[in-house]
Amino acid sequence: MTRIQKLNRRSFLKVSALAGGGMILSFNWLAGCKPKDLETLGDPKEWFRVNGFIQIGENGLITIMSPNPEGGQNVKTSMPLLVAEELDADWENVVVQQAPLDTDNFTRQFIGGSQAIRTSWIPLRTAGATARHLLVHAAAQTWNVPSSEIKTNAGFLTHDGSGKKAHYGEMASLAASLPIPEEVQLKEISEFKLIGKSHRNVDIQKIITGKPLFGIDYKKPGMKYAMIIHPQAFGQKLKSFDAEEAKAMPGILDIFQIKSLQDDYTRTFFDTTQFTDLIAIVGDSTWEVLNAKKAVKAEWKLMEAYTEIRDMFGRPGKREVPSGLESTSSQEKLINQAMQSPTLIRRDGNPEQAFAQASQVIERSYTAPFLVHNCMEPMNFFADVQGDEVNCAGPLQKPELTEQALSARLGIPVENINIEMTRLGGGYGRRSYAHWLIEAAVISQKTKHPIKLVYTREDDMTAGIYRSRYQATYRAALDSDKNLIAFHVNAGGLPENPLYANRFPAGAVKNYLAEGWEVPSNVTTGSFRAPRSNFMASVEQSFLDEVAEAAGKDPIDFRLELLKKAKENPVGESNDYDPERFAGVLNLAKSKSNWGSEQAGISRGFSAYFCHNSYAAQILDLKMENGNPVIHKVINAIDCGLVINPDAAKNLCEGAVVDGIGTAMYGEQTFENGEPQKKNFDTYRMIRMKEAPKLIETHFVENNLDPSGLGEPAYPPVFAALANALYQATGQRIYEQPFEKHLNSG
Repeated sequence: MTRIQKLNRRSFLKVSALAGGGMILSFNWLAGCKPKDLETLGDPKEWFRVNGFIQIGENGLITIMSPNPEGGQNVKTSMPLLVAEELDADWENVVVQQAPLDTDNFTRQFIGGSQAIRTSWIPLRTAGATARHLLVHAAAQTWNVPSSEIKTNAGFLTHDGSGKKAHYGEMASLAASLPIPEEVQLKEISEFKLIGKSHRNVDIQKIITGKPLFGIDYKKPGMKYAMIIHPQAFGQKLKSFDAEEAKAMPGILDIFQIKSLQDDYTRTFFDTTQFTDLIAIVGDSTWEVLNAKKAVKAEWKLMEAYTEIRDMFGRPGKREVPSGLESTSSQEKLINQAMQSPTLIRRDGNPEQAFAQASQVIERSYTAPFLVHNCMEPMNFFADVQGDEVNCAGPLQKPELTEQALSARLGIPVENINIEMTRLGGGYGRRSYAHWLIEAAVISQKTKHPIKLVYTREDDMTAGIYRSRYQATYRAALDSDKNLIAFHVNAGGLPENPLYANRFPAGAVKNYLAEGWEVPSNVTTGSFRAPRSNFMASVEQSFLDEVAEAAGKDPIDFRLELLKKAKENPVGESNDYDPERFAGVLNLAKSKSNWGSEQAGISRGFSAYFCHNSYAAQILDLKMENGNPVIHKVINAIDCGLVINPDAAKNLCEGAVVDGIGTAMYGEQTFENGEPQKKNFDTYRMIRMKEAPKLIETHFVENNLDPSGLGEPAYPPVFAALANALYQATGQRIYEQPFEKHLNSG
């Protein structure tokens, strides 16, 4: 049945004519679309703007604006496909342009949480269908035929009865004058021509030829360069500095103190930074500024404990920030104390009694360190503040939210602020916390120069924002027949609790207990690819493998038995996952890997997890060579609903696998008296090309359900798939990340 999509004030705000013909139809929600060079058609002489992000040229060329930032997740290709599909456009004649921040025409102009496709699935299609509706009715009016007899295909309108045919550009001006319909029809999945087929990344030619796409490429005439100096340790703040020698160095314009966020400012969710009192160095080139930075003599003092008042998306919140200089060893003591007094989060049945009566109890503890994002493109931003006008450009994930903080700090209305979004050279949370944009703008406002602020690798790695440090203890109770009768998880972190108490195996075990705790810290943390899930999946799936072994069962069959119980006789009413869909990826992985027919000399590990509304199962094959794991193959089985762009989706899953293996094996940040100990790639180990899997296969469940998240779901389970394969290869279970330092520890 064709879906009828009703339009209302939340969808379309206004329709108005543009000078010289055409129309703007302002769409209130929407996110992300695709650029493409003018390959098939020439540049049109005139554009007719059909809505807030669709323009049609008089020669039929179609431009789709891309409101969302692009950070490698391919939204600039996949999201415009949704518009173009319902518009019935010729993909070869579609151009996509990156839109600036524009809160009048768009909302949710940010990336995060693997929600871009899921939340725009209907709105973007509705926009395309609305534009098509207007074009059809314009043709019907022009040709004096019923609109029901007009057909569309690849950017053309046709009427079989009269033999008339026109491309969209010929009808765009009239279409722009027609009233917005109250409802439009969306296609059936069986009618799709673009969605579900592979299309290359629209920026790929620019990427591989080094064309300027990234914030680090952005330049303007008269621009000066800036760097900052922040305290060397968390728990410190600026006391004084001497910059006389540095100011006299070649190319240096000025060196001064700035305050990025005022102390009385109510921070929002992503206004996370401890270091607000900074030293700014401004000069003619990055090299000259970098040299001067080394000559500045700064003195630091201990900060006092304080309470941060926060606006958590409209809800009041606060963060207690303790004083003191934390070390990895002192953090461990606080964590062990907190674990002894957890808070009850969920209880099903009588887990205490079940553990007391169990024939066997398995208990294991797992730890994971702070992690650094290490985006390949350094943090950077351009800012030009001239009076009450602000122009900025650079890579960030949450421009709309950052704009609000920038307005508050500069005292300039948001309507006077323009933010251009460049491609992100890495993100997954790091560029959500764009304090460096505010720093660049504050420096520009003071110097009255356009400023390009660039962080060094050391600046980025020692300033936060980190993945939290986590720890979890699991217990499982087996009866005399080796059946799982109780399950207990006690998890927490510094400074946040990673536990998702309503995820598997909740709902599959009659007696279930989930507890959590948190330890306040002055180390700044935040979003990291698949927040919290990246830890919980790694430890939960490692533990379940060990429980399956104790029960004498195949690891996949053991999980399938639990999922069958969750489907047929679920425990509790708040389970987050669909047991049938979860079992589907397990069975798909089992089938595609020929599970049970293992190759001689190859050790296999299995893992599966649900997060971001999607399901992922992975099988990893490795062989130990000279004490090191050589990963031969990883098989992904993914259920993310309907796949928009298969090749892009596979690329995203492949990247997640490589990223996860590298983090599990090598990722770790440590502290000594508040000072981060790993400040560049010489000490913070990253995965190398030769350590990536030799082959990654990705298979998708075909169910034609509405699409869900994909940027993150394939990342969390690979940690445990690797750990479980390493156990099969070495006989050694690993309970602490990073894995590398435990492989040969016995």
